[in-house]
Amino acid sequence: MALAAIFVFLLVSALHVLDRMLDIARKRGSLSDEQLRLRVEITEILKNASLLSTPSTFAQAAKLKRLAAAKEKELAKLQQQDIQGKQSLHDKYGKVLLIAKGLTYGALVLWFWSAPVTTVPKHLLQPFGRMFSWRGVDAATGHVVVGIIPWLFLTSRVSKLLSEKLAPIFLHP
Repeated sequence: MALAAIFVFLLVSALHVLDRMLDIARKRGSLSDEQLRLRVEITEILKNASLLSTPSTFAQAAKLKRLAAAKEKELAKLQQQDIQGKQSLHDKYGKVLLIAKGLTYGALVLWFWSAPVTTVPKHLLQPFGRMFSWRGVDAATGHVVVGIIPWLFLTSRVSKLLSEKLAPIFLHP
């Protein structure tokens, strides 16, 4: 029974880590080569325009600033297209992950419905013993028998908390 509890916890934790990784990837985003090239061009153009600060070169500096503004609009357009494309991709992965979670939880409930997942000493679950018990107390050992639904709830909350705290540490670029 102890292996079943660990297996369920690891499976639920893996699903939550994947979900957290998807959230981090959605928030982080990435820059394409063309976006980097445009950023470099914009900085060079603005640097050249700032060097032309005399009244005789005002027209040339204004022309360079207009060119930089046009490049910034092009960069913003590229970023918007990139965001829309990635958002739809992340939405698809999110839906697939949600379906996988539902199927996994359903399969675990069906698999462990008639059998306890684990047994825990009474003193560890003192105020909540009845809420986690599957069929009460094991007569042979005196331990509380934990069913699959409370175990899924408990492991889901713990693994979600762990993935929120640990995923940014391990996935930091």
